Amino acid sequence: MDINIGIEEQDRKAIAEGLSRLLADTYTLYLKTHNFHWNVTGPMFNTLHAMFEQQYTELALAVDQIAERIRALGQYAPGTYAEYSRLSSIKEADGVPAAEDMIKQLVQGQEAVVRTARSIFPLLDKVSDEPTADLLTQRMQVHEKTAWMLRSLLAA
Repeated sequence: MDINIGIEEQDRKAIAEGLSRLLADTYTLYLKTHNFHWNVTGPMFNTLHAMFEQQYTELALAVDQIAERIRALGQYAPGTYAEYSRLSSIKEADGVPAAEDMIKQLVQGQEAVVRTARSIFPLLDKVSDEPTADLLTQRMQVHEKTAWMLRSLLAA
């Protein structure tokens, strides 16, 4: 059955492509955060282990919301590591970095997700896609706050 939500098919496809990049960034950040949760060491272990768990749990919920929005727009959500690797602006960590480097990489990842989300807004505004704009606004708020909290750990 055709989709008739007031957004043309080519615009829904373009929005879904942007959301697919956001999904890839979010999933890659989820995986990186989970990896760091498992492997962090040092004097900040307890703080970072708990903080990273909270963050990857939130990211796990976010990937579902993003993927479901892609589906609501009538497109298929990417769901493989190969697709995420191709679509994501976030690179995987090499080896196991020191705790401070983990924090820095996660700040960069949080900020990358914000930039990806922000890049989708011009199309959303053009076609009045408020549900996607609402989702992106919520995601940006979470990522900006998380980046701030992580940066605060690095303050001298």
